[in-house]
Amino acid sequence: METENKKILLVEDDPNFGTVLKDYLAMNDYDVTHAKNGMEGFEKFKKGDFDLCILDVMMPYKDGFTLAKEIREKNKEIPIIFLTAKALKEDVLKGYKVGADDYLNKPFDSEVLLMKIKAIIQRKATDTVADSKEFEFEIGNFFLNSRLRFLTLNKENPVKLSPKENDLLRLLALHKNDLMPRELALTKIWRDDNYFTSRSMDVYIAKLRKYLSKDDDVEIINIHGEGFRLVVKSEVEH
Repeated sequence: METENKKILLVEDDPNFGTVLKDYLAMNDYDVTHAKNGMEGFEKFKKGDFDLCILDVMMPYKDGFTLAKEIREKNKEIPIIFLTAKALKEDVLKGYKVGADDYLNKPFDSEVLLMKIKAIIQRKATDTVADSKEFEFEIGNFFLNSRLRFLTLNKENPVKLSPKENDLLRLLALHKNDLMPRELALTKIWRDDNYFTSRSMDVYIAKLRKYLSKDDDVEIINIHGEGFRLVVKSEVEH
């Protein structure tokens, strides 16, 4: 996923560490705004349009937890990563309770932070796709009405899909000709990502393949270890 132009609010009271971290993220194509305490951080948050917040926990005037609560009141969706010098379980739990997406203990590997940022931004982007209100899809010669759960091939009588078949096909259709991550379907539809839900999803993929086999132009491809692609071959070839 492109990191260019992604805006990060960094709230860190240690001037040396804050400057180094800001410069490191800027080198990796992030647009970083640095605030030196919680009060300044909230003022900058209100004035800016950020994609992610990185908050130090221990700060003067206003700590990271208080700041995160205020940010959450303004924006429920924006990802928040906490930085802390204390690895206390109570602090970690408190952080997640106020809506943290992730946690890093100081000192940390800067590459790990980069990977966490990328993963969180990517996850938010795929969540946005999954939460879209779109419910009618053309898939080759098929037409899916996910509100009524009808899958129709040309003028034939529609097939009534089960709720999970419908949700899974809709998610595939939202990612048509692109990767639908396995974890996205498991968390959105099954609400859990484990061995048993994963096997269950494979059964539903097999059912959908059977329905879609009536159109040679349509195929669900397994991308090993990643997820699935609903491909309309004629669209990909053009």
